[in-house]
Order: sequence, then structure tokens, then C-alpha cells
Amino acid sequence: MSDLRAPAPYDALLLLSFGGPEGPDDVVPFLANVTRGRGIPDERLKEVGKHYFLFGGVSPINAQNRALLDALRKDFADHGLDLPVYWGNRNWAPYLTDTLRELVADGHRRIAVLATSAYASYSGCRQYRENLAESLAALEAEGLPVPRVDKLRHYFNHPGFVRPMVDGVLTSLAELPEGARVGAHLAFTTHSIPTSAADNSGPEEAHGDGGAYVAEHLDVARLIVDAVREETGVAYPWKLVFQSRSGAPHIPWLEPDICDHLEALHGAGVPAVVMAPIGFVSDHMEVLYDLDTEATAKAAELGLPVRRSATVGADPRFAAAVRELVLERAATEQGRTVERCALGALGPSHDLCPVGCCPARALKPAAAGADSPYA
Repeated sequence: MSDLRAPAPYDALLLLSFGGPEGPDDVVPFLANVTRGRGIPDERLKEVGKHYFLFGGVSPINAQNRALLDALRKDFADHGLDLPVYWGNRNWAPYLTDTLRELVADGHRRIAVLATSAYASYSGCRQYRENLAESLAALEAEGLPVPRVDKLRHYFNHPGFVRPMVDGVLTSLAELPEGARVGAHLAFTTHSIPTSAADNSGPEEAHGDGGAYVAEHLDVARLIVDAVREETGVAYPWKLVFQSRSGAPHIPWLEPDICDHLEALHGAGVPAVVMAPIGFVSDHMEVLYDLDTEATAKAAELGLPVRRSATVGADPRFAAAVRELVLERAATEQGRTVERCALGALGPSHDLCPVGCCPARALKPAAAGADSPYA
């Protein structure tokens, strides 16, 4: 795709993320945005926000998005890709609607969207598309031009996303005590979600036990295990586990939790563990607290050596993968045949989310899909 320097029909890339507070005074308003419509009082939000207050009220996610923006802009410039990159968040400044206003004011009408969520699920895909539809409706109500937005496909199995995680696991294994390394266990972690949401994740044909959400994570875990075995000669035992559960305790969520898993491994005599947060693009609060603080404290209590491997973050290989995804989608929109890069058994994901993909709990319009009101 090296001949595709101009990514027509796209005239901008939007980095779409979750957002996070950047100081103590931001925590409760940020959580009010996240939980909008649920009627949760401020006192409860302060209790929920205790993780943020431990770190000065600052989530690392915004700084990490700024680093990714820099990496994307550098990669695009280095490869002659003339495409401006903007940034908007769902729940904190810069807000998505404000960024879309800026995009149309700058004359952009066809926008590729990269969400900082690599896997299929309601919260990881369709909810982003619902937010896009809400923001586009706001622009329409204001009499502003409504741009066409196309969300780039899921990139969980793109080599530029997988290979940095392989290197992170290898580095963490090398940091374990030498006597514990060979018998170590790999615990691949991702955000727990309600089992009903997992079962309904992905296109309708993928629905079932765990849905596309679990299947995609398992495929990535196997890719990493295979790569680690090739480079070390050791077939490390592993398991997909979950973290960061929230919500009512009577609702079933994906298990086992990472802390429970560490206790089980210690009881089974496992000498050491590498925690690999494959479900997260960067080291945001769920990684910083739930793994680096809570799970690491649990391991110390057990006397179990652990290391936490790095997320992809602003790795240049990930920035290059985003460039490839943009050019791939542009070529497809131009009617060209293009190789779609993907590792593992599942192959490349769809460009356009089909009807019934990651269905919403309540019916809401969603952009950038087959059922989009903004085609």
C-alpha cells in the first residue's frame, strides 16, 4: 500500500477515547458523565472515585492519548501520509462533540475513526458508535454540516498490536527470579463485562458462550503464547482472566478475577506469574490500580513473584498499524482489492458493523454501522 499516499476519501483521522479526570476537582464530574442517567449521588461517586484520588485525581489515559497522537502524527509524516489527526473523548475534555465541531469548521467531511478499544463488545464498540451518532445529531440540530464517519475495524489481531505485547511478556519473564521463570504462569487479563454482554458481542453469528469478546481475547492470548514458545522454547501455561468488575453483585460477570486467580495459582504451587493486560490499549486506571496496585499487593501478600507486562501504548509499531488500517479502509472505499493484515484463526474483522452486532441494552441510533442513520 506504499503507493497510497493520499488516503482518499478520508480527509482526517479522529482518535476516539474514553477520557479521564486530570485533577481532583474533575473526578466526580467525570464519573457523573460516565454514569449519566443512573441517578448516582455525588457521595457515592466520591467513593467510586477513590482509585483516582490515590493518584492525585489524575487518570493516565489523557496523557497516553497525547503520546499516541504524537506517535501517529510522526508516523504519518514520516510516510508521506497527509492526514490531520484529531482527538475526542466520550466522557471528558476534549469532548467528542466539540472535536467534531472543530473538524467541520476546519472543512473536514469524511472522517476515519480509531477507537481506543481493540475488541468487539457493547462498551468497546457499539457504545462508541452511539456516542458518534449523538454528537452528529447535535451538529445537525445546530445547523452544522454533518460529516461521514467510518470507524476502523477491530485491530486486536493486527501484528502491530500483537507484537508489542509479545515483547512485553518476554521482558516480564526475563525480570522474574531465575529459579521461578521456567515454571511461571501467564495470566492474560481484560476488563470483565456482564456475561450477557459477552454472549451477545460481535455479529449475530458470533453470539453464544462468551461471544466474540471472549473468542477474540483467547485468539490473541494463543498468538502471544505461541510467539513466546518460539522464542524461549518454553510452553508456558496460561489462562484468560478478568479484572475491574463493577455493577450490581447479583448480575453475573466474566470470571475468574485476577486476584482470585493469583490465590488459586499460589495454592497450586505456581512459582511466579506474568500478568499481561491484553484487553487494554494503554496503561490507564484499570491497569494502574487493578493490576499494579491491587493485584500486585495480593501477590505480595501471598509471597508470589509477579510482573506486569507492558500495554501497547504509543509503540511505533502500533502507530504504523493505524496507518495501515487507514490506508486499507481507504483502498476498500475506493473499490480496490487490498490485503487485510491479521494474525490468528479469526481473520480480519468487518469494516461495517452489521445489524445485530453487539446489541444495545436499549435501542439507540449508532453511527458507522449498517444501521447508521448517517450513511
